[in-house]
Amino acid sequence: MDWFPLWNSLRIAAVSSVLVFFTGIAAAYYAARLPRLVKGVLDVALTLPLVLPPTVVGYFLLLLFGSRKPLGEMLEQLGFPLVMHWYGGIAAAFIVSFPLLYRTARGAFESFDRTLAQAGQTLGLSNTYIFWRIRMPACRQGIFAGVVLAFARALGEYGATSMLIGYTPGRTATISTTVYQLWRIGEDGQAMLWVLVNLAISAAVLLTVNLLERRQKQEGRT
Repeated sequence: MDWFPLWNSLRIAAVSSVLVFFTGIAAAYYAARLPRLVKGVLDVALTLPLVLPPTVVGYFLLLLFGSRKPLGEMLEQLGFPLVMHWYGGIAAAFIVSFPLLYRTARGAFESFDRTLAQAGQTLGLSNTYIFWRIRMPACRQGIFAGVVLAFARALGEYGATSMLIGYTPGRTATISTTVYQLWRIGEDGQAMLWVLVNLAISAAVLLTVNLLERRQKQEGRT
């Protein structure tokens, strides 16, 4: 059994989750401090990929990164073409999983007790220190849950990924695209094996999220 789809899916999900972690937290932190009207507009823009069909997201990515598009040509000249290359899957996974972390982190930041930050400021602590040593630990449960959900979404992404990088065994194949291709050619047994692999990973992710929620409730009671 060729395990490349699992390896490829894991590295795409891992890299995109790292990118989502930093960009999502930054966007959520600053969005939580914006006026309500501006925050509402920004929320619509940043969470739109969450409600759009994945194939529509993939179509927009092709419009941006296609080989005949200015941005796509520039990336090809730099040696990083996204279309039909595995790292193009990172762009697709990033776009569709970003809203999950952004919304979760924003909710965590909005529920943060600001008096803790104000107390740190009166002690002369820098904003950077307050953010990483006070705000982030206080919001860690919600943020970590968002990271787990974003990773799971990236791991199971199909629509945008299939449109941007397609399916090439040993190069761009992921778990989701492999299941579809095996089903299409009548290899139901092999397809079921990959379905079971995906189910096992998804179950582990959901179990992690449930444990985090239970721990957060227990901490809230103490």
